[in-house]
Amino acid sequence: MVNYGLVSKIIGKLLLLEGFLMSWCVIMSFCYGEDDSIAFLISMLLTLTIGLIALFFGRNADNNLSRRDSYLVVTATWVIFSIFGMLPYMIGGYINNLTDAFFETVSGFTTTGATIIDNVEVLPHGILFWRSLTQWIGGLGIVFFTIAIHPSLVGGSVKVFAAEATGPIRTKMHPKLSTNAKWIWSIYLLLTLVCAFAFWVAGMNWFEAINYSMTTTATGGFAIHNDSTEFFHSASIDYISILFQFLSGVNFTLLYLTMFKMKVKALFQNSEFKLYISIVIGATLWIAYLLLTRMDYDLERSFRCALFQVVSFMTTTGMFNDDAGTWPHITWVILGIVMYMGASAGSTSGGFKCIRGVMLLKLVRNNFKQILHPNAVLPVKVNGQNIPQSKLIALFAFFTLTIMMTLITATIMIVAGIDNTNAITIALSCVSNVGPTLGTQIGPVMSWSMLPDLIKWLLCPLMLMGRLEILSVLVLFTRAYWKDN
Repeated sequence: MVNYGLVSKIIGKLLLLEGFLMSWCVIMSFCYGEDDSIAFLISMLLTLTIGLIALFFGRNADNNLSRRDSYLVVTATWVIFSIFGMLPYMIGGYINNLTDAFFETVSGFTTTGATIIDNVEVLPHGILFWRSLTQWIGGLGIVFFTIAIHPSLVGGSVKVFAAEATGPIRTKMHPKLSTNAKWIWSIYLLLTLVCAFAFWVAGMNWFEAINYSMTTTATGGFAIHNDSTEFFHSASIDYISILFQFLSGVNFTLLYLTMFKMKVKALFQNSEFKLYISIVIGATLWIAYLLLTRMDYDLERSFRCALFQVVSFMTTTGMFNDDAGTWPHITWVILGIVMYMGASAGSTSGGFKCIRGVMLLKLVRNNFKQILHPNAVLPVKVNGQNIPQSKLIALFAFFTLTIMMTLITATIMIVAGIDNTNAITIALSCVSNVGPTLGTQIGPVMSWSMLPDLIKWLLCPLMLMGRLEILSVLVLFTRAYWKDN
């Protein structure tokens, strides 16, 4: 059975971490002398109190975390973090609707980046920083972040990593999970700091640079201006944003080999990276041509806008430097495809992941060969690694579930009165953790505030399942999970 004492202890420690993160926002509020400091102080005290109570109930539990416990811990953590994460919005009165506050927080932690706030520029600095911080923590995973700084939390169990990590293949740099987590988070932190410095050099002030760097490297997309990076009207900021969105969409283990081991050749020999960069180049050239010929953009602007939106959609960041809702409809189809595909496994991006795309392409190729050679044994190999049958079955299960959930959610939204294009792209956006949508009612530069509350509650679990790759959440709703053995 589930070890509820251990689950309570872990969640208690994680809530203490969330309370500590809120203290950063208290400091930010005091620095700017704004009224959101009280909201954060109350939220912090409530979060710490509940964390200590949960820790008390689990004080006698051992650290023997089973696979069953790990899936419950990860899913419960993301839900509970979102519940307490919405307190500053509600207590401060910045979002008065419970539905909207929960939606904004879930969108933050899952790095979806869809917002219900019509005018973010009126929010105080502490709240803006909290929105960015939720995305930065959620980028690589809440529990995974905690493992890096507090390895004894789960006794070094790799099961939690399996439940929260993205992609079908787990690659590790070091046998110890805590060391692995530290290396990955070191790369993540380095990317964030370099990105912030680059933004500052390009003309942002330090607050803007820190916030945009956090949401860029987390591939989240929350902005502190209503017009996102378009606010700056700066080509240099656009290209910096493109670069760091793209890098954050690369498998972090591959980045480690490239940056620290100087194995640059490994980057361009990797099947997933080759598919990733091929899709980015192909989609960018196609959209740039359409903008050049149909929208009267000049050559540089058409290339920059096309590249920015393709990288933003494919890495599931969701930032914008132009209104793609005014582009030719064929560009919506292209962006919709890259939105669903996503970038690399083991990165901060969402979506189907290029590694699964590679596996599918190899399966299709093998199927053609099997027709000509019925008795041939044709293994699926990715980067020299033989993919077991169980992974291939999981691949088709994941593909089927994402399509089913997208269609079911889109159908419900159409019945609720949302136009077809918006319904489909909103569902795709949530299951892939992208953020922007394409359509006439809600465009890529608009907030989602007009959606009915019922639809927002429907989209919250969809965003959560998209971040945890569906199966980790749905397994909790199976009868087998709750059986004794």
